[in-house]
Amino acid sequence: MNSDLKLHITGHVKITDALTKKILFEGDNAVHFENLSVAIAQSLGGGPLNASNPGFFYTMNFGNGGTTVNSSGIVTYNPPNIVGATAQLYNQTYSKVVNNQFSADPDPLNNNITYSHVPGKAYTDVIVVCRLDYGEPADQLPFDNSNYINSKYAFDELGLFSYNGQLLTHVIYSPVIKSLNRLIDIAYTLRISTLSSLSA
Repeated sequence: MNSDLKLHITGHVKITDALTKKILFEGDNAVHFENLSVAIAQSLGGGPLNASNPGFFYTMNFGNGGTTVNSSGIVTYNPPNIVGATAQLYNQTYSKVVNNQFSADPDPLNNNITYSHVPGKAYTDVIVVCRLDYGEPADQLPFDNSNYINSKYAFDELGLFSYNGQLLTHVIYSPVIKSLNRLIDIAYTLRISTLSSLSA
């Protein structure tokens, strides 16, 4: 008896202003299948959560190199970086630990990883949430002014990274300015589906 397991992974990202509940971005992500296949294999192997078993989500990283905006305000989107084991964000400017199993997670209540599974269904959701609080990044600008669209923290790309710094997913979107007056929540859902075919 042979079993052919087909693994399908999709991701969805929702970025929200935590106070007004306004949705700043909602869309799908790209998956780095090579790096994620390594991460899944390492996770299935078990063991402690450390550098010898790095196959798990650890940080959510943010950057400002995913797009270019011309003088007329037209946004051009770069393709996601999902090829090559050393792929990274285009220009990472901030990173935050979101794995609540580590003391490095600054706020486990608002930065954590949970799982959702419906019995009998061949999929499980991994839900990673991250909050960018008022005081972070520490050197951000005071207001989300459109004049600051080229600032270091006008985020237009983000990705989930493993403990050993490998990019696992990448999403690019219109710039969202993180400033001192904004509290931003990110909900990043990965749905892992399995299908199998059995043959004698």
